[in-house]
Amino acid sequence: MSRAFDYCPERPENIDTILNGLDRYNPETTAVFQEYVAQQCENQTYDCYANLALLKLYQFNPHLTRDEATTNILVKALTVFPAPDYSLCLSLLPPYVLAQSKLQHQNGGPTPTGQGTLAEAVQHLNTLHTQLNNAQYADFWNTFEGDDIYADLVADVQGFEEVMRVRIAVVVSQCMQEVQRSVLESWLNLRGSKLENFVREVCAWTIEGESVKIPSNNENEARGTVVRENVKFEQFGRIVKRAYEQPC
Repeated sequence: MSRAFDYCPERPENIDTILNGLDRYNPETTAVFQEYVAQQCENQTYDCYANLALLKLYQFNPHLTRDEATTNILVKALTVFPAPDYSLCLSLLPPYVLAQSKLQHQNGGPTPTGQGTLAEAVQHLNTLHTQLNNAQYADFWNTFEGDDIYADLVADVQGFEEVMRVRIAVVVSQCMQEVQRSVLESWLNLRGSKLENFVREVCAWTIEGESVKIPSNNENEARGTVVRENVKFEQFGRIVKRAYEQPC
């Protein structure tokens, strides 16, 4: 069942009041939203609507921008893939940051001036986002563990790796009923007993030999689809009539 885009059960009352009032655009609330982002990172909660409000305030008040808060918002948005939250957050970043990030990507590294800190972070996070969207989960983990900058980028987000494994498992459960153990190991970046515990305790799946069985659900169950169109005879009559009409 879908829920309202602005819904968040863990949202504090003071944040909800700000979001539903004129203070939403008050620069003085920037500090409140920044603290709320820090709380989300620490408590493993997530409020996209409030985070977008903070990025919007940064648009209106660039001098109040904090790169750390922006990076944390992007990292938190990654943890809910394949939802479009990351792209929504990215669209509210300053154009110069996106331009620098694109230039760095084309050049294969950060700019020589060293002034593209946020742009460099965005470039790295964009790589993870692309790999997740393309279901390149093994590449995601290789990229994540292959550069120390990622450890710094996600340092404030508690349980990032565990959350990502759960999200990957959710996507897998939506499209598969069986997956090879070796493939799942690469997708979840877990081996041996750690994989077995995750599969059984977290996912409630079963392991049979070299295969992992996923219970049927509304998403991964194969169902035939019958498409029927209700076309009245009068509609055919109008089509035939127009075919024989002479142009003026």
